[in-house]
Amino acid sequence: MSKHKKIEVTEYNSEWPAMFKEEKNIITEALGDNCVSIHHVGSTSVPGLIAKPKIDIIAIANDREKAITDLEKVEYMHQGEWNIPLKCGFAKRTGIHVNLHMFFEENHPEVELNLAFRDYLRTHEDAKIAYGNLKREILSNEENATKRVQVGALSFPFYTLQKRAFIDNVLRKIGFNRLRVIKCLTDIERNYAENFYISKIGENAFIDFSNEDHEHFILYKGVEICGYANLQISPTPKIILMECKNAEDKTFFQSVIQKWINVHFGPKITLIKATEKDADLIHQMQIESFYELHLKYRDDETNPVNESTDKILQKLKQTDSHFYLIKFENNFVGGIRIVVKNNRKRIS
Repeated sequence: MSKHKKIEVTEYNSEWPAMFKEEKNIITEALGDNCVSIHHVGSTSVPGLIAKPKIDIIAIANDREKAITDLEKVEYMHQGEWNIPLKCGFAKRTGIHVNLHMFFEENHPEVELNLAFRDYLRTHEDAKIAYGNLKREILSNEENATKRVQVGALSFPFYTLQKRAFIDNVLRKIGFNRLRVIKCLTDIERNYAENFYISKIGENAFIDFSNEDHEHFILYKGVEICGYANLQISPTPKIILMECKNAEDKTFFQSVIQKWINVHFGPKITLIKATEKDADLIHQMQIESFYELHLKYRDDETNPVNESTDKILQKLKQTDSHFYLIKFENNFVGGIRIVVKNNRKRIS
């Protein structure tokens, strides 16, 4: 275990809901029509509960790459997936401190899980008190406030992992039973993986969880483990071991891992729908792309070099016109405009 910044909790702050609303407005404006929904979660969303003074927010968006780009413009720094495949974690540490958890499916099981746990604590005073007491008990040992558990490239606070059993018990009570996939992290998850590995390879088999050429995924049904997969990343991503308790679960498990592979190792060229905020970017790309042709042909009336930002903005506002930015790796390299008229589509 390694040590990190000390975790501290405070008494409930009645300003936390207002802080959430303020950040919700910032996120909503940044994402524009890419935003599906936003929720206040975590302990700051439960009146009367002690919490770390950071606002936890879940947001659902349609476009992953555009969300990352737009949120970093408003000081939400992308932190990776943490332990949930296909999630985007963001941290904001200026002004109001926020942990933002972004998903790209409105019906994602982790969204349902977090909302269900929040709502249970809001409506069950005894559970809320017990959860607060558990936090105090964990942090009564000062070492627990700085410990972190390292598994491969993942590092998690010991404090967070110690709350896991309580959360699982609440989820059992409310009947949460969705299939969900997470990266192997806790001792229970690692033991499950190792036992399966031994059953397939032999009693001397050993899993090196620090080997970053492999990812280890755990499948849950509710809070019960029902599957494990070992994904070899190099040289080509492929599942080398998988166990599930039934075929239907295996189909779901495989589909999530395949989506994960596609996002991280698939084509590096993406199309991102442009908004009015992108007018200056489009204008600059047009100048860079057509400047030499303009020097050669002096086609002042037709060359995009002479198209103003205002004119581009007008096109972006047209209901029959759709701009898409072309992104290669982490850079915008071009754009395409599609015009729809009389049920016909053309590239302009």
